[in-house]
Amino acid sequence: MAGRTAGRFLAPVLFGLTLLILWEMTVRLFDVPQVILPAPTEIATAIAANAPTLWADFVQTVLKGALTGWLIGCAAGIGAALLVARVPWLRRGLLPVGNFVAALPIVGTAPILVMWFGFGWESKAAVVVVMVFFPVLVNTVAGLSDTDAMQRDLMATYAATPGQTLRHLRGPAALPFVFNGLKIATTLALIGAIVAEFFGSPTVGMGFRISTEVGRLNLPMVWASIAVAAVAGSASYALIALLEKRLTFWHPSQRGR
Repeated sequence: MAGRTAGRFLAPVLFGLTLLILWEMTVRLFDVPQVILPAPTEIATAIAANAPTLWADFVQTVLKGALTGWLIGCAAGIGAALLVARVPWLRRGLLPVGNFVAALPIVGTAPILVMWFGFGWESKAAVVVVMVFFPVLVNTVAGLSDTDAMQRDLMATYAATPGQTLRHLRGPAALPFVFNGLKIATTLALIGAIVAEFFGSPTVGMGFRISTEVGRLNLPMVWASIAVAAVAGSASYALIALLEKRLTFWHPSQRGR
């Protein structure tokens, strides 16, 4: 069934439902305490009972912090990659610095950015920008370089301008790499926004909710926030993957899917 068109959607749904059923049975049969692992039904009840709160957290963390930071960071990363591709010395100077910044732990940079930009969503967006900028930059630069000398010589033979070469050769060649960076950035954005809220936020947000409810041992609410974050992250990743399939249908990685 998994090899058929409909099965590609039904198989993960059935597999997920099976895991939830096994989870529920394990918690009920072995009488697992709620503070250790709540049952899926308890998590669903918490989601239904706290829907307005979870929605406010979603808006604060995902729409304001993560999405804004993702848009700014990805746009800046792609723009910087276009500049790096034209100026060779920037590649030698910027990419090593980018690798260094990307290696910095978020638990070290998040408190600093929160102190710089305040406790609102702006500081969470700043954390997301720092986290997504360099993965997008590195992937885009790699994609723009993914052309061989013969292809570039052919464009020069046609007297193509740098803009035309970018549009018809280097841009399409870079698209699969760009989408890889965007998909990586999608998961990093949500993680960055949530973790940044641990270090200071208004009384709203997924990170604030998780840290507060853990202190109260309200584990169903903690798992409810985690479930909302997981669904939001999966939906965002799926949208990027769908857009990638539409725009890079010609690439070997998309054939046969």
